[in-house]
Amino acid sequence: MKTFLAVVGDGTAEPVLECALLAARPFAGCIVGLNALTTEYAVVFGGEMGFSVSSEVDRTLEREGQERRDQARNLFHAVMQRHGVPIDGAGSGLKAEWREEIGRQNAVVGALGRIFDLIVVERPAKLASLAEATLEDALFESGRPVLMTPPVAPSSLGERVLIAWNGSTETARTVGFAMPFLERAKSVQVVSTEGAQVPGPSGEELAAMLRRNGIDATAKHVPGRSRAAGEVFLTEARNGGCDLMVKGAYTQSRLRQMIFGGATRHIIMEAEIPVLLAH
Repeated sequence: MKTFLAVVGDGTAEPVLECALLAARPFAGCIVGLNALTTEYAVVFGGEMGFSVSSEVDRTLEREGQERRDQARNLFHAVMQRHGVPIDGAGSGLKAEWREEIGRQNAVVGALGRIFDLIVVERPAKLASLAEATLEDALFESGRPVLMTPPVAPSSLGERVLIAWNGSTETARTVGFAMPFLERAKSVQVVSTEGAQVPGPSGEELAAMLRRNGIDATAKHVPGRSRAAGEVFLTEARNGGCDLMVKGAYTQSRLRQMIFGGATRHIIMEAEIPVLLAH
């Protein structure tokens, strides 16, 4: 794991950069800070009729977009300088690069992210936001694992890991992506809960497989007791002092989770620790 794409939307993205540094440092990786600036400003009604905004509003929006880009670039350079990480440097150690693209942030991340080992994004503060669209395009369009960062950056990442296990293909794939972190973890707990399982191996079987790979893994099955699965996973992570959760994203369909809720949706909106996700 060597290449990390950190999405820096504006000057508030410091937790994203701090988590990217925590993730990349053990692997002496390269962090690419990305800012995407859209040049399309339009208002659309009903998905059919639309009109361009006035030239004055257009110039205002473009100026505001450039200001956000400047804030993002300045933040990236300040954080890397504070941590002694060379930008555009040579050598085999931890380093960073800055990249600017034109286009909608979510679409750029979904496409560009395909060539990175890990995409680092912010946790959405609200539904139907650019942050949520970026997270979902990273998950569904890139084919790569995504590290969702909490509003406050942790002091460590990947020392104590919780795997939110439900036996699904999506979670199995996420565990595979997470192996570089699991192999370095001090402890790994595989947690399953009633009501979240799909037909597949148990948490005990996954833990046994991880132990065969030299990983200190244990398994725990938690009775649901009328609690939502996402709440169970977050509570167990908090009680175990975990600093990383591994979770398969959207075992249920995205539309179903938007309407009825689900473990992925709950964790996306409530997690206070970094979560490694994949679909």
